Amino acid sequence: MDELDALRQMRTALAREESPDRLALRTNWRSGTPPRRRRSFKVPIVSVISTAALVAGAVVVISVTSSPAPDGVPPVRLGEKGGAHEPGNALLVAATNVQKGPTREYWHTTRITGEIYAIGKSAADHYKLESRWQYDEWTDQSGKQCVVNQDLNARPWTALDKQKWEKAGAPTTVEFPVPEGGMGVLFLKPTRTGGPCRNIGDRQFLGMTVKQLAALPTQPEQLKNALLDIKGNWEAVSAKPGERPIRALKGEKRVRALSDVAGTLLGVAPAPPAVRAAAFRMLATLPGVKAEGEATDPLGRPGTVISLPVETTVPLGIYTAPKQLGTYRRQWIIDPGSGTLLAVRDLVATPPHGSRKLPPGDDGKPRRLTVDTQPDRFHKPGEVSQYEVYAVAEWTDATPN
Repeated sequence: MDELDALRQMRTALAREESPDRLALRTNWRSGTPPRRRRSFKVPIVSVISTAALVAGAVVVISVTSSPAPDGVPPVRLGEKGGAHEPGNALLVAATNVQKGPTREYWHTTRITGEIYAIGKSAADHYKLESRWQYDEWTDQSGKQCVVNQDLNARPWTALDKQKWEKAGAPTTVEFPVPEGGMGVLFLKPTRTGGPCRNIGDRQFLGMTVKQLAALPTQPEQLKNALLDIKGNWEAVSAKPGERPIRALKGEKRVRALSDVAGTLLGVAPAPPAVRAAAFRMLATLPGVKAEGEATDPLGRPGTVISLPVETTVPLGIYTAPKQLGTYRRQWIIDPGSGTLLAVRDLVATPPHGSRKLPPGDDGKPRRLTVDTQPDRFHKPGEVSQYEVYAVAEWTDATPN
């Protein structure tokens, strides 16, 4: 059991050991780098949190910002300069604007990850709670990083859920079923704040150093060709799991993997503006990627929805993929004006159903995954199952807090 499992057990007070289940949009299980992620994303995004970072446990003040364009250089808007309102246009506009941004001393990100839990015994009487983690990271030009992490308190997901929670007595601790068996606990009490930024040494992204990221191609086709060489456990379900390059994948599997690594370049990694622009342009060339109108992210920021051609049973990775009972659809929310990836969210496509056999536990007894143990068992198609929001993603000269 790695440090992510241990942290999550401390958080949820599980009655028994819990697997890496639901811990994966931030686990870099593909590229061979240390595990990083929070709780779930049916198809992983990418980032790495080290052991030292995981024990930091402190809060930071969120400033909703993004790298601005240089003074006197107005952003390109959708539809301007002959830009057609076609599927890839929002991505191309974002690419034009992000390329104008500066590169400074530190790459600073604040990420908040959330999973929506259904609390209750039936679809009729349940309410939803939002379980959240926050990760604040500074990476300098040499790749050295310091991190502040916090387990945020859970809270009702919508106003209606708040009414139902209050009707249930407004409990400050709530039990929920754990996919592997047993019960976990969500805490709605305010979380203790404070704590320094922990230095964790050199950081890699997608198996690359900061210098290697800076050397990536700045043309979309060349960048795509370079990313196709990244090795990882890309298969959702495989009888013989093992690392292989993305270029070994075909069709939707390849698109999914390329969109995942592009998400890392845009939301997490200290990639220079020209590389980030190339990532947006590469996404615009992938089959099935399209704009789906406007929406707000979990912080209330407006943006353009980019739908990825991904409907999958993958909750997280090789170990957990065969356990998922539902299917999910991935969306990005971007701000084309600033060239910023605001958030990624997974929507329920097919709610959990049926059951699936699991490997025997430590006691050797047979186990089976059932709908009753799924956090989103009462979700309807189209409802958010989980998300990752990028509250801050900017180059800055400000010293880490």
